[in-house]
Amino acid sequence: MKNVSVVTHVSFENLGSFEQILREAGYTINYISASSGGLTEIRPQSDDLLIILGGPISVNDVDAYPFLRAELELLNERLSVNKPTLGICLGAQLIAKALGAAVYPGSVKEIGWSPIQLSDGGSRSALRHLVGEDVCVLHWHGETFDLPDDAGLLASSQSYPHQAFDYGNTLALQFHPEVTQRGLEPWFVGHAVEIQQTDGISVSQLRADSARYADTLQARGYRFLLEWLDDVSEQASA
Repeated sequence: MKNVSVVTHVSFENLGSFEQILREAGYTINYISASSGGLTEIRPQSDDLLIILGGPISVNDVDAYPFLRAELELLNERLSVNKPTLGICLGAQLIAKALGAAVYPGSVKEIGWSPIQLSDGGSRSALRHLVGEDVCVLHWHGETFDLPDDAGLLASSQSYPHQAFDYGNTLALQFHPEVTQRGLEPWFVGHAVEIQQTDGISVSQLRADSARYADTLQARGYRFLLEWLDDVSEQASA
């Protein structure tokens, strides 16, 4: 059976709908809390799949959160062997930083549901399942990154040009394709202060938009993840 190590930074930002998909695809899931010393359980050169999820901290806060250094070292080793890796939100920013790109505060906080626009490369990738009529993804970030050297830009949004890129068998997604309507309720509590301090958003609006878009995203996310897993598995075994 294949194994996937899943790095979390806060408990409520988990795999969401992707957990069932991974189990159906034959993966044994090992959740690892980055802040609890569990990163040593990861075998960066041999784990079949590594997923690094989101969290409300900056990749640049390594003095406040020393485990970020360990994550970057782990990613450097992982990237060197080109094993399948997926980074979401903070995970994508960590991948960008590990590849030498700058990560920095953006011009606006992007929180809420909106569509992404694909590049030509993105339109030929599994990400094509995440666009279409009445298809939106969840955005929840205040920082952004430059595109790493030799990475392929796959997606942008109205507010940020770098929403997704690939680098070999690694995929970095600034947005959240994994969320579910029910699973977002703990986010509204855990991120309550950020929501209150950000103009133009509210829990009621986020909840209403989640009711409109989350089920469609979940169905599209199923097709996206299965195709991406097939693609990187074939490339890794080639």
